[in-house]
Amino acid sequence: MDISRKQFDILEILASSDEPLSQREIKDKCVHSLGTVNKIVKELNELGLMQDGKITKEGLASLEPYRAKRAIFIAAGFGSRLAPITLNTPKPLVRVKGMRIIDTLLDACLKADINDIYIVRGYLAEQFDQLLYKYPMIKFLENPVYNEANNISSGMIARNLLSNAYVFEADLYLSNPDIITKYHYTSDFLAIPKERTDDWCFTVKDGVIKEEKVGGIDCYQMVGISFWNEEDGKKLADDIPEVYSSPGGKERYWEQVPLVYKKDHYAVEVRECRDEDIVEIDTFNELKAIDKTYDV
Repeated sequence: MDISRKQFDILEILASSDEPLSQREIKDKCVHSLGTVNKIVKELNELGLMQDGKITKEGLASLEPYRAKRAIFIAAGFGSRLAPITLNTPKPLVRVKGMRIIDTLLDACLKADINDIYIVRGYLAEQFDQLLYKYPMIKFLENPVYNEANNISSGMIARNLLSNAYVFEADLYLSNPDIITKYHYTSDFLAIPKERTDDWCFTVKDGVIKEEKVGGIDCYQMVGISFWNEEDGKKLADDIPEVYSSPGGKERYWEQVPLVYKKDHYAVEVRECRDEDIVEIDTFNELKAIDKTYDV
């Protein structure tokens, strides 16, 4: 059963609650007015997708096409800016406050019932085997050309797995696991609203990414976490190889395929998060600022 965006929004809220919710409680958890909530709740009850303030089995089934079914971690690179720590340890395995960076992301996936997990590895690949003790469900994909191409080469390796999938840069330290959600109505990219940034960012219109660039005003700073629905995942399986094989294609970032070089094929939404939700640790100085044990 196809459901509307507003129906999806309310069903997603109901699916995350163990207790019945009143219409006012639903309204407080979403962006819609109380009048809109009342109207949509009536529709959902008539369709048998909710009853007595709770989602039904039929309601959960209607959400299934929108469920994140797998996670792909891009983890093949050197992490040279975090040297000297990364001379002997891949960046995602560096510990921050006693926890490996990638563990914060993996734990969030499991919390969201995402158990089909792939890690694309390259640099010091064998060290990722240690993750299997805690996360035996992980499957590894090998990137033999990680030192010859940008991360689009990892996208090439994982291109047939991108439908209903999260894609993570594996070097992000996550403080708020709740930003990794179980259901998505469409493809989206996490981003932080900024008045000004010198980092990679998006210009957005009506919630949809229109441009990816470095530096901007009144924009959204990119966070390296995205979700791709079934349709867009299938497009990426074709578009990534085409861009990769084009002149200069090996120097691209994988997300430039849907956001720059093939952007007419996609309408990727922004999903807002906050600075305090997640940190990209790019340099050793940034690591020392977060974890004082490195400041010796």
